[in-house]
Amino acid sequence: MSRTIHCLIVDDEPVAREIMEDHLAKIEAVKIEGSCKNAIEAFNILNRKKIDLIFLDISMPEISGLSLAKSVNKNVKIIFTTAYREYAVDGFDLRAVDYLLKPISFERLLQAISKYLDENAVIQKTERIELIPEKSESFFVRTERKMVKICFSEILYIESLADYVKIHLADKTIVTRETISGIEAKLPQQEFIRIHRSFIVALSAIDSFTNEYVEIGKKQIPISRSYKKEVLETLEK
Repeated sequence: MSRTIHCLIVDDEPVAREIMEDHLAKIEAVKIEGSCKNAIEAFNILNRKKIDLIFLDISMPEISGLSLAKSVNKNVKIIFTTAYREYAVDGFDLRAVDYLLKPISFERLLQAISKYLDENAVIQKTERIELIPEKSESFFVRTERKMVKICFSEILYIESLADYVKIHLADKTIVTRETISGIEAKLPQQEFIRIHRSFIVALSAIDSFTNEYVEIGKKQIPISRSYKKEVLETLEK
């Protein structure tokens, strides 16, 4: 027997709500019962609907997430979300299931929901819930003080330059402070390949290659010695 996890998202930042909605929509066992911008909206939904789990931003105007958490039924579990690491202690003092630091990756969110399942002893004894993530088609990066969605299908190649990364798309370039290794962890391995310490390329975007470089449009991207064997074996297949 399977059971749905009824979730509520509470965050005053529209982009943060959109990211969480996008992540949760990929998990079959989860149903989003509401997505609201403040504690008052959350109270109304909690009074009308059955909620198992709240993804709750800590820093909100008027009524904070911590205040809301203190007032909800103890059977409703809380996973705090915030951009401020210093709130973590306050969150765990309220026996929160987990504490997620923004920007929240899909992988980290899955860990938090798995932790919720581990702690929810009643459900575990009587029912079985499977987390079945659908294939992700995009991810978010922070650029120019906002979170921007990047679709895997639009990426040509990714370039690391000093302390920032350039994501080259078909029609524009996105610059973010993330590391190239951090970006690599978000990419589907079957669609992208690291060819250099500073370059990741989309396999579908490669027009031609030699032992020394790959060509994407008019751009020649070097294959480094340390990656050459793996890269050439992959491309020659």
